[in-house]
Amino acid sequence: MKVTVHRKAHFNAAHRLCNKSWSDEKNIEVFGKCSSPNYHGHNYELVVSVTGTINQDTGMVIDLKILKDLIYEKIEKEFDHKNLNLDVSYFQDKIPTAENIVVVIWDILRKELSSHLELEVTLYETPRNFVTYTG
Repeated sequence: MKVTVHRKAHFNAAHRLCNKSWSDEKNIEVFGKCSSPNYHGHNYELVVSVTGTINQDTGMVIDLKILKDLIYEKIEKEFDHKNLNLDVSYFQDKIPTAENIVVVIWDILRKELSSHLELEVTLYETPRNFVTYTG
C-alpha cells in the first residue's frame, strides 16, 4: 500500500524572463511584462509530495519534520528573497520560468530522498498559475 504525504512551503523571489541571445524587442514580444529589465517578483507556494509504503516501525512514509527541514535548508534558504537570475546559480544559464524552477527544485530534493520514495513537486507562481513535475 502506497501513501502520499505533502508538505507546503513558500518563498518570495524576483526574476526576469529573457533569452540572453535575443534582442530586448524579441524578449518583450515573447515574455511581455515578465521581461522587464527591472525584474518582477512572486510569492511562490511550493507543495512537495512524497509517496511510498508506510514504514512498519514508524508508521510513516517519511518523517514530516525531516521533509520540512530538507525543504527549508535546500530550497527556502537558497531561493527566498533572491533574484533568481542573479543570485541563484541554477539559473545562470536557464530562464527562471516556473517550469524550470520546479524541475530545479525536484532535482535538488530528489538527490536527498531515498530512492524507494516517489517525488512530485508543485510550484504556484500565482494562485491560478502553477506547474507540477514528477521526474
